[in-house]
Amino acid sequence: MSQNSIVAVIDYGMGNLRSVWQAVAHAAQGLNVDVRVTNDPTVVHAAERVVLPGQGAMRDCMRELREAHAGELFGAVLHAAVNKPLMGVCVGMQMLLDHSEEQDTPGLGLIPGQVRKFRLDGLTQPDGSRYKVPQMGWNRVSQTRHAALHGGQPHPVWAGIPDESYFYFVHSFHAHVDNPQHSAGETEYGVRFTSVVARDNIFATQFHPEKSAEHGLALYRNFLLWRP
Repeated sequence: MSQNSIVAVIDYGMGNLRSVWQAVAHAAQGLNVDVRVTNDPTVVHAAERVVLPGQGAMRDCMRELREAHAGELFGAVLHAAVNKPLMGVCVGMQMLLDHSEEQDTPGLGLIPGQVRKFRLDGLTQPDGSRYKVPQMGWNRVSQTRHAALHGGQPHPVWAGIPDESYFYFVHSFHAHVDNPQHSAGETEYGVRFTSVVARDNIFATQFHPEKSAEHGLALYRNFLLWRP
């Protein structure tokens, strides 16, 4: 990685920014990386890679991102999404898709697909208890393999992380991608859903790596080292 390269954690008022910054900065130790929380479009354009967090309602996240710096931050994020490694987290992942059922909200349209509400009424977990929405807690992620991608191996950002590792989730809506090859990880919670999306230079997780102990930190470090 180049000397003092910038990793921009996007601040548009809707992310768990301190914990994301702390985790990415910890993962970046020894890499000569300057991890910055920023809402400055100039910094985002200058960054080598970008992290897009998100919390709360997707409509609010989309509005705040569009309105920040009179739309210039929105433009900088879209430019990053097609020109440099970008990692979305939680609602930051959901925003990458075409549309969310949550308040009928259009997304960024970077990965074809929909964000759907969990519909788990009447379903019971293996221990007999009812599923609760939101899903809140630790769950396994199955690393998907596609014969036409990465030599049939899991996505490179999974490097060194055991399959079926546990990560921390807090969400009521989940991704459904149109192209199965854009699913890099899947999770079971009443239904099997895509919990990690990836396409070209984009990698994004429904779960929170910054709340997921050593495997979450390893995922951030792999993202920092990834050369798509």
